[in-house]
Amino acid sequence: MVGKQDMENFLLWGFYFLTFYAFLPGLVSRTFGFHVFKRGRAKQEIALTFDDGPDPVYTPRLLDLLKRYDAKATFFVVGIHAEKHPDILKRMHDEGHVIGIHNYVHKTNWLMRPRTVKKQIHRTSDIIKQATGSRTAYYRPPWGIVNLFDFSNLGYLQIILWSALFGDWRKRVGADRLLQRMMKKLRPGEVLLLHDCGLTFGADKEAPENMLAALEPFLAAGQAKGYRFVHITEMIALSGRGKKAGRAKPSIGWTKRIAVACWMGWERVFHVLFRVKEVAEDCIFYYRIVPYHGKTLELSDGRSITDKDRVVEIHFDNRKLVKLMTESRSMMQLAVMLIREAKKGMPQLAHKLAADESVQPAKGIYGVSMINRGVEQFGFDVLPMPKGLFDTSTRFYLKLLLRVLNPAGKQRLADQSHPLEPRIIAMSMEHFWQTSASGRQNEPAPPRMKSAIHYDGSMHGNRDDIPPVSYDSSNAAREFTP
Repeated sequence: MVGKQDMENFLLWGFYFLTFYAFLPGLVSRTFGFHVFKRGRAKQEIALTFDDGPDPVYTPRLLDLLKRYDAKATFFVVGIHAEKHPDILKRMHDEGHVIGIHNYVHKTNWLMRPRTVKKQIHRTSDIIKQATGSRTAYYRPPWGIVNLFDFSNLGYLQIILWSALFGDWRKRVGADRLLQRMMKKLRPGEVLLLHDCGLTFGADKEAPENMLAALEPFLAAGQAKGYRFVHITEMIALSGRGKKAGRAKPSIGWTKRIAVACWMGWERVFHVLFRVKEVAEDCIFYYRIVPYHGKTLELSDGRSITDKDRVVEIHFDNRKLVKLMTESRSMMQLAVMLIREAKKGMPQLAHKLAADESVQPAKGIYGVSMINRGVEQFGFDVLPMPKGLFDTSTRFYLKLLLRVLNPAGKQRLADQSHPLEPRIIAMSMEHFWQTSASGRQNEPAPPRMKSAIHYDGSMHGNRDDIPPVSYDSSNAAREFTP
């Protein structure tokens, strides 16, 4: 019979998997444009992209239409279709269009293992190479759905999404209504998604007929306004020049604010489902008692945290974290602000843990941080993270958090002179109580119990850049600033 704890662990790890493998990558790529290209910066160019082909009936007609208007496009081909029509691929290439990959079969990456996704992409890439003589540099996942490993495993390919789609895979939309929808997006910088094949799941076989009927007047209207229709390579090049010409101060727009609000709602649900406890109303820390899972952590004082040892898993108040990261103007300022919050919260945390009987079996302190230099002076050991899913998801989350929420995050990640790498930070509970007692000055030390503080949260969107507290914030700022 499955026990309550086993069921909770199963639900927890299922929650982790769905969040980090599927939901989060899709959310951040669409909302923040993380590691993807979905809209350009151009004065008179529009990018046309077509998915699901090639189709022996509609794609040649589409190529004829594009040629009449001197328009270039990007075709994201499905391998099983491309394999049957290498002549159409060759024509695309010879007429100056760009070809990208849309998997070998039109199946979502959420339902495939990373290895399977790679095989599909490599097989389609080989088909393109055989037909055209060159490999592609672009990839569009079916339905625009990416998984966690797409960002790392496909580093040699640029993931291309879109800024507008029109439902043209449905025949019932009709050519007139489709044209109306398209005309609303007749403006520079747009990356338009259309379909030249109706043979994939959920599409209507004759739907491309409407697309062709709507596309011709759309091209004519764009040409009359002086717009150029370009492939994705040119749009990316134009956008790159635009970014260099005018670098705006990083900010969080309304779409990001909505995503952050959703994230906060998800945090509240998680706290309820997994009984995460609040330390104090104004404290940055939350916690819960759980068994540690992982390789044995050998600590410098001779103690250790081993697999299934009870720990106090610390979570951070993400509302405070978002506020600090958006208000900070530099990594130095962020480090100082984080240290001040942690300094204020550590005595509150120690007092709360001392009064919580469920803490008694816990054994050590564990954490993950990207800002980890200098923590040894506070009694922490800095240990490398074992390679695996936890390490990959931790790196993904921390870098995303820094890039999106911190004004200098993108530049900081690009600076390789001091690369940010997540590390395990660990310390025995005995040492923690000594540190807490010394920071409290005249307050009595809490009882010497075997306990643990787990600076994790990493699997819950809470792992962060908060360093372990030092009661000398000026010195800590010098140590923690990358």
